[in-house]
Amino acid sequence: MRVTPDQLRPGCLLLNHVKGKTAHPIISKDTVLTAEHIHVLKRFLIEEVNVSPKLASGERFIPKPSFSQKKKIVESVKESALAKESFDEHYLKTVDYFKTVFKEWQLNVPIDMVNIRKQLIPLLNRINELKDRIFTLHQYANTDNYIYHHCVSVGLLSAFLAKQMDYPESEWLQVGLAGALSDSGMSKVNENILHKSNSLTEKESEKIKSHPVYSYRLIENSPLMTQAAKTAVLQHHERRDGSGYPIGLKGHKIQPYAQIIAVCDSYHAMTCDRYFQSKTSPFLVVEELETEQFTRLDPFVVQSFKQSIAHFSIGTKVKLSNAEQAEIIFTDSNQPTRPMVKLLSSGEILPLKDMPDVHILEVLS
Repeated sequence: MRVTPDQLRPGCLLLNHVKGKTAHPIISKDTVLTAEHIHVLKRFLIEEVNVSPKLASGERFIPKPSFSQKKKIVESVKESALAKESFDEHYLKTVDYFKTVFKEWQLNVPIDMVNIRKQLIPLLNRINELKDRIFTLHQYANTDNYIYHHCVSVGLLSAFLAKQMDYPESEWLQVGLAGALSDSGMSKVNENILHKSNSLTEKESEKIKSHPVYSYRLIENSPLMTQAAKTAVLQHHERRDGSGYPIGLKGHKIQPYAQIIAVCDSYHAMTCDRYFQSKTSPFLVVEELETEQFTRLDPFVVQSFKQSIAHFSIGTKVKLSNAEQAEIIFTDSNQPTRPMVKLLSSGEILPLKDMPDVHILEVLS
């Protein structure tokens, strides 16, 4: 039987010569293999050998699982565990992980990019499950844990949007990774500034505006991020009219990944409660992003985000600004923030696009 060297065990009987690059065999046929022989086979990178189905002792030879088989078993176990874990549970577990590493970064522990990817990539690979959670993801965050949720949510939203914009998987994963790490530099900002509930001084504001540079410094030497992703981390607060930071770049000088992260970062930040600002309805946030699409944000990215979320809101329960609760029954992709809704109290149908004084205040489910 043909097996790989890592499947062998001492006592196996070799049925053929094992040859290297010369005519002289490395190990001759009919050799009873020892642990040293097996080590030699591995060192010579021999892929397979032919051995007897019985050991020299006469005992039946049962091969060990090969490396590839072991890998498949491990992956199968992981996939099985993942299948039992809901998206929300997986998301919250990843947030807990980011809370741990964020505190390590505050203590000047370097970013462990291998482990970051190991924790984040499996969640990014579930972005097809994001769907209506785009409207409710922010509800997990509060003022005390906002930064950890923000990291993970911006990563998810950025990967989601990049995928919707037809970026290949290798790129949207990098966009998601960059989104999740874009605020890692906040770990270098004094916590008193991060938790301040009133207006920042000019000096404190400058510290906050330095966080993209801090973030970039944390990841600049990692070979596991592309240069485009690293640049996006540095530029995610740049704005097309030059009003952004840390450099004040304009227009097309801003890296495309960064313009995706900018929209997702703004969206999640405005939908969350923070120390200095109360949350805003996701639908109103999208309307606000639209007002900036020809000045500060990339209009194509904003429109892609708006049209992507339009497909996922049917059946969503919402609270309206007139205190009524309703269910979204139809969404126009051109006006997803102004859908047609049915009042839960009376069944009345309201076309919000024709009612400028009524808007969706809060997403309930």
